[in-house]
Order: sequence, then structure tokens, then C-alpha cells
Amino acid sequence: MPEIPDHLDHGLSILFIGFNPSLLSGETGHHYANPRNNFYRILHRAGLTPRLYDASEDQDLLRIGYGFTNIVARPTRGIDDIDRSEYAEGREILHAKLMKYRPKIACFVGKGVYTEYSKRAKVNWGFEPNPVVPEIHEFVAPSSSGLVRMPMEEIVGIYRQLAEYIAEHGE
Repeated sequence: MPEIPDHLDHGLSILFIGFNPSLLSGETGHHYANPRNNFYRILHRAGLTPRLYDASEDQDLLRIGYGFTNIVARPTRGIDDIDRSEYAEGREILHAKLMKYRPKIACFVGKGVYTEYSKRAKVNWGFEPNPVVPEIHEFVAPSSSGLVRMPMEEIVGIYRQLAEYIAEHGE
């Protein structure tokens, strides 16, 4: 299955970084395309988007300063289908993307995404005090997968920190 295209640009307010695309995302070519994935609902409820976007509109979020990429580009059924070498390669590719595009905030959609990237065993939700790339604010957010057992309001509250930061700092 082909990789889905990143949505990257210079000057992004937030670059959202996922584990890897789902099979449905691979089929459609759009990020967070599984209808059970809450990504676009979370962004809207957290105040990050002015309206509820659909996965088919993912490229339109570039206009409001949001981009998309993944630590592993290959679509899979789940993260259990990703092997260690793919994470190692993806870590290097992701670091190069961050260095090239330098988003103001790199939002890791899932603790596991950030631990794979940073090689840190333990991380908390929110902004990381010691980012891997010091010039970029690194933010760890819950996965938006429908499989996550955290209450939706708690997830939205964590993402709302991003909206508040952007509003406060004019990002």
C-alpha cells in the first residue's frame, strides 16, 4: 500500500505527528481517515479549528498553519505491525523533517510516538521541558484513536492547552 503524503510547509504553527497511517488512510490518501478516529473532532472541540473538518480536507489545514506527518510512513492495521527498524529509520526521517521545516510546535499524537522519537522511557502530557530539538516546542498529546480508553473530555482538555498557547503567543 502506498504511503500517504505528508502535509508540510515552513512556518507551521503545529505539526501533528502520528505513529503511522491506518489502512483506511492508506486507501484514501488522507490522515486520520478512520471514522472511529476522533482526531478532527478533538481539534474542533479543543478550539484548534474554527469548524469540524473531515479527513478528506486534511490538506486544507495547512491554510490555518497545521501540518501532518508520521514517525512511520507505511500504513498498517496497527502499531503492532511496525518493527523496530522502521521506528529507527522513521526517527531519523522525522528529525530531518523537523530540522528542515521547523514548526513552532511538534505535537506528538500519542505518548508512544514521542517515546519512540525521543528514546525517553517516561513522558507526561503537554509541553516537554527538554525538547529533542530545542528551538521547537514539543507537545505530547493522547492518541486520537477510538481505541483509547481515556475520557473524551480529558483528551480534549489536553489538546486545549495547544489552543491556549497559540492564542496567548500569537502562533
